[in-house]
Amino acid sequence: MMQNQNNDIVASEQVAFSSDYHVPVLFNETMAHLNIKPNGVYVDATFGGGGHSRGILSKLGPTGKLVAFDQDADAKNNIPNDKRIVFIPENFRYLQRFLRLNKINQVDGILADLGVSSHQFDEGTRGFSTRFDGPFDMRMDQRQLKTAKQVIESYDESALHKMFEQYGEVSNSKTLAKHIVTSRTHVKLNTVADFKLLIAPVVKGNPNKYWAQVFQAIRIEVNEEMEALKDLLAQLKEVVKPGGTAVVITFHSIEDRMVKNAFRVAPEEENQANPFLSVEREKFWKIITKKPVVASEKEMKENNRSRSAKLRAAERL
Repeated sequence: MMQNQNNDIVASEQVAFSSDYHVPVLFNETMAHLNIKPNGVYVDATFGGGGHSRGILSKLGPTGKLVAFDQDADAKNNIPNDKRIVFIPENFRYLQRFLRLNKINQVDGILADLGVSSHQFDEGTRGFSTRFDGPFDMRMDQRQLKTAKQVIESYDESALHKMFEQYGEVSNSKTLAKHIVTSRTHVKLNTVADFKLLIAPVVKGNPNKYWAQVFQAIRIEVNEEMEALKDLLAQLKEVVKPGGTAVVITFHSIEDRMVKNAFRVAPEEENQANPFLSVEREKFWKIITKKPVVASEKEMKENNRSRSAKLRAAERL
């Protein structure tokens, strides 16, 4: 029996790492926590390169089903030729709406691997990376109107300060915001290079780290990543059936805190009519991961992106 399990893990790893588009993080840990039933219905909320999806499909039987979401049009190129998969080219914040359109009320498990795919970072024309010059864009969904250029050109100093401080943890976020507002009217901001040149005078510390923090903040704002995650988490208790599992992989401390709080039982409320009585909140989740699961040293060496990954899983009661 143990030999078969080992073979399954090897097979799953081969399935997961077959794509150059994106290497999925915490792959084996994700498969283990999803505890996939052969005839179950599962959701991959962040399809990307399809690595996690192929892992799920490898464990599903002929009657199993996988619903995959991805708002990035490039992800469509990675859809496997498999009748068991339904691809939804939309943001996962619309999870429940599109499941119902496909006549699915509840699922046995859901996975959300947040953040940016390797492909998006490596494709210079998307504007996500500090390594390449290209349009100052950063949209995951090319259909949306808000771009990095629009954010930097239109947000006031207070909004920029908040964005860089909260989403990028930029040490001199206030100085950076003020510099942008006082300097942006004199330059064009069409490309990544234009923006880097604009803020060059206030770069602090290690330039590469600084760029990464600043770009992360803008990307999160452009794509409304925190708002989308909040919407997703609010729907999970309705979408995941009792006994089913939700697995979320985060790459930012705010995201991790949101997931942790979503799975946690809220404290009892004081009864407004009688302050000596308390109202017990309903318990929706049994936490599977008491502490977030992180990548092994081996995975961190092989995939640098996994260093900041944290996995949390919970079972629907």
